[in-house]
Amino acid sequence: MTTTASAGRPATSSPAPGDLVAAVRGRQVLVDGALRPATLRVVDGRVSAVDAYDAPVEGPVLTAPDHAYVLPGVVDTHVHVNEPGRTAWEGFASATRAAALGGVTTLVDMPLNSIPPTTTTAGLAAKRRATTGQLSVDVALWGGAVPGNLDDLRPLWDAGVMGFKCFLSPSGVDEFPPLGPAGFEAALRTVAAFDGLVIVHAEDPTVLAGAPVRPGGSYRDFVASRPHEAETAAIARVVAGARATGCRVHVLHLSSARALDLLADARAEGLPVTVETCPHYLTFDAGAIPDASPAHKCCPPIRDAGNREALWDGLRAGVIDVVVTDHSPATAQEKLRGDGDLQQAWGGVAGLQVGFQAVAHGAAARGIEIAQVSRWMSTSTADLVGLGHKGRLSVGADADVLVLDPRTPWHVDARTLAHRNPISAYDGVELSASVAATVLRGRVVVRDGAVTAGTGRLLRRA
Repeated sequence: MTTTASAGRPATSSPAPGDLVAAVRGRQVLVDGALRPATLRVVDGRVSAVDAYDAPVEGPVLTAPDHAYVLPGVVDTHVHVNEPGRTAWEGFASATRAAALGGVTTLVDMPLNSIPPTTTTAGLAAKRRATTGQLSVDVALWGGAVPGNLDDLRPLWDAGVMGFKCFLSPSGVDEFPPLGPAGFEAALRTVAAFDGLVIVHAEDPTVLAGAPVRPGGSYRDFVASRPHEAETAAIARVVAGARATGCRVHVLHLSSARALDLLADARAEGLPVTVETCPHYLTFDAGAIPDASPAHKCCPPIRDAGNREALWDGLRAGVIDVVVTDHSPATAQEKLRGDGDLQQAWGGVAGLQVGFQAVAHGAAARGIEIAQVSRWMSTSTADLVGLGHKGRLSVGADADVLVLDPRTPWHVDARTLAHRNPISAYDGVELSASVAATVLRGRVVVRDGAVTAGTGRLLRRA
């Protein structure tokens, strides 16, 4: 990339990480849903105008290569940062650095696995203190709904959380227990009263309890222990809850395409139900995953290739609303617990730095345009959590920009990823594009692999 100055003036030195720019310019800028030549002017961290490509600009301009895509920064609404309390697993400094390198300019942190969890205003305050001075990108926070904290939900909402996560089955950590049927409905009614949002890990505990659990490294056996029916039964309960209470609900990390008809019917009924899936479900298939590979273990699990293609179909049809990473790393000790026994290993895929490029790669192979990928991972995710000034390149929006170079492939090496523990299902994967630059509110935070820290802000729901 180069830097240009106003007409008749020589170019200045190229903006480096930490530099503010007066504009971002490219031949393929995503504006109003279409790619076109444009210059995005930046004033006070926001897009002040969308001008012609050759419009004169006073001050430094980040100019993308002609073949590169200039896109809104990714908004990842499903990230487990784990700080405070489990910072050895991940932390705000490492997670937001990985985010920036992956073109993510805003992330929303889950209320677990931190200690304390974000289920009270005191827990929220602890989380906010932990972010101080550590953020390379902007961060917002989810609250949590657990047994016994109904009275905490409205104060958390008033304090600015984006909504409330709950589990219908055990979460894997004792400090964040699941809601039973009565507790789930009570939480929905409480949150509906102030038009909040409940996001649900939807696996049914009764189905899981009846599924075969065989210790060992067989990935096929692990998938059998988390069957499709666990998701479909739980999602049916979520839909019924939305119908009974009117609460806005969002189904997290959909892995089973067998739930798509149920979700489409809920949408046709007019129920306030949305759903996400994840890059790992769109990239991998169970038949190609080696046994005893805890890097690929997640709950719900990665399923077969036909299921993967059905998820892509669900995205194209508009049944699935957004794609998010569900970045959930852990220490090597936790991830390798059991020495290859997938029933013992910690479940979670570390994909924050890789997710957008992985989905862009898979989309291109299926003839899906990059503009659609950006809608799934930037605009629609921002809209899900009410961040209307994020995830779009339009006048008044934050000047959060991702420059994607489709001519520079990326061989993913987990040892070089920025999240804290170098374990990832994407290790060794070949992707067809790379992030060349990331701009946060008009400031370059990533340029050709170099990152500047300390530029992110803590966001609150408006």
